[in-house]
Amino acid sequence: MRVDPATLSPDAAYFWQIATIVPRPIAWTSTLNQDGSANLAPFSFFTGAGSDPPLCIINVARHKNGEKKDTWRNIERTGEYVIHVVPDRLAAEMNATSKVFPYGVDEFVAAGLAKTPSEKVAPPRIAAAPVAMECRLQQIVEVGRNVGAGSAVIIGEILLWHVSEDVLEEGGGAGGGPRIDPGKLDAIGRLGGSVYSRTRDRFSMLRPK
Repeated sequence: MRVDPATLSPDAAYFWQIATIVPRPIAWTSTLNQDGSANLAPFSFFTGAGSDPPLCIINVARHKNGEKKDTWRNIERTGEYVIHVVPDRLAAEMNATSKVFPYGVDEFVAAGLAKTPSEKVAPPRIAAAPVAMECRLQQIVEVGRNVGAGSAVIIGEILLWHVSEDVLEEGGGAGGGPRIDPGKLDAIGRLGGSVYSRTRDRFSMLRPK
């Protein structure tokens, strides 16, 4: 079977993307709305983009009507956001925040999640998240064939990591310090459609020299 993007609708192309770019980590992203309420939404087009300084990328699409999603609007306005790792125990709450709420609705409240203050940025963190990355906007690159119908590649610098002691193990980290135990982190990832994956089945391979 051959799949030629030139013959596909944008929706069909998206279907093939999410079915073949797998598994995808989830950037559970908090921002501040213009009225000061907190926005929280998950994005699975998410990856690192460099380490000096540490950079990450999320891709945020527009709504079907062409309007920018709240996360895009808020980051563009404030330049600040927090990305959280999603553990299996918070999967239902993450999924609840994927709903399209009216602008100004506090998704922390809607999903029953407690907030805790960030240190270097204004948006709050999810208190129960095992990892949170406070980020500052570096650049927004709008991509897509048609202006006003595409998405935003949002590049941000990670200013501070918050890592729960509960997911750490001693040794093996940078400089011999602690590192994150993947089993304790118990992160989930996104597959195609409504399917997710857990990270409990793991194996190791040494890179060839």
